[in-house]
Amino acid sequence: MKYYLIAGEASGDLHASRLMRALKDADAAAQFRFFGGDLMAAEGGTRVKHYRELAYMGFVPVLLHLPTILSNMRKCKQDIAEWRPDVVILVDYPGFNLDIAKYVKKQGLCPVYYYISPKIWAWKEYRIKNIRRDVDELFSILPFEVSFFEGKHHYPIHYVGNPTKEEVDGFLATADEGRDRFYKLNDIPAEKPIVALLCGSRRQEIKDNLPAMLEATKDCADYTMVVAGAPGIDRDYYGQFVEGYDVKVVYGQTYDLLANAHAALVTSGTATLEACCFNVPQVVCYETPLPKLIGWLRKRVLKVEYVSLVNLVADREVVTELVADTFSIYNIKAELQRILSGTARQQMLDGYAEVRRRLGESRAPVKAAETMVKLLNQK
Repeated sequence: MKYYLIAGEASGDLHASRLMRALKDADAAAQFRFFGGDLMAAEGGTRVKHYRELAYMGFVPVLLHLPTILSNMRKCKQDIAEWRPDVVILVDYPGFNLDIAKYVKKQGLCPVYYYISPKIWAWKEYRIKNIRRDVDELFSILPFEVSFFEGKHHYPIHYVGNPTKEEVDGFLATADEGRDRFYKLNDIPAEKPIVALLCGSRRQEIKDNLPAMLEATKDCADYTMVVAGAPGIDRDYYGQFVEGYDVKVVYGQTYDLLANAHAALVTSGTATLEACCFNVPQVVCYETPLPKLIGWLRKRVLKVEYVSLVNLVADREVVTELVADTFSIYNIKAELQRILSGTARQQMLDGYAEVRRRLGESRAPVKAAETMVKLLNQK
């Protein structure tokens, strides 16, 4: 069968690539065409656009790049219509993907499957109408989404387990004792523990969060700060921020970094769950424009109390979230000091154990792929 996949950022590229691998196992005749990244390309098929050309966030960047975004949407729709896939598989990235779903459904081209469902439980809950109308099958990777979609909105979904926990467990099971290798490869002083800085995969996120992270950690002389370089972001972009700081930037080694980290500062997203699965205490940091206004709106617009996946899965505060009006260099520094040792650190690690238990054991991409192929064969 012919599968058309759309992923708009680094985490989507990772999850989509694992799904593609599982689809090849479930369907020996699988053909792929996609909007995505290097990991998806490694699985075969034809890449139409790299996600770097899609990943704009924030009102101003989106407005400035609106012609490009609209052009990419038109190209994607035309390409789907010409290739005539058996299914379109959307991976997160709802702003772009829900528009594609609407087009595919309206044209009656093929079924639309959504892998890693849009986080409408946080905001824009009205999008459930679009999902009902345009998405044939929804595949969830977060346990609390079952009650939201099925209980609250009576929209049946497939919960397939969480791929992040599976990916981390797989890495830890196969990784060698690589501390010395990681330190040596990246010229990190062997006697110093690492504080990992995971400041996002998009330029805007990096620009907003990395400077404050660096400033908050500049006096931590007993630790080495290591930035996880995002795919598609060149070293020169990081260079403008890290100049003058004693910090390393590593690429393609995020899991190795977390496996060797003592603590982490993490921009909210999948990385918060990765740090949890690696048992690395963290502070969640996310700067926003107009922080006081966003902080006020957050309490009134967001449908959930938390923004990090760790706290959402736990349904309580396991990690501290410094977002909008609570984001500051002083707060980041204070919270980091709390988790470097002592009671607060152990309490977080205990909370992590509960989160991992709730996520359970899974083979998310395999379960999703097998279900997809079975449903398509039935049709």
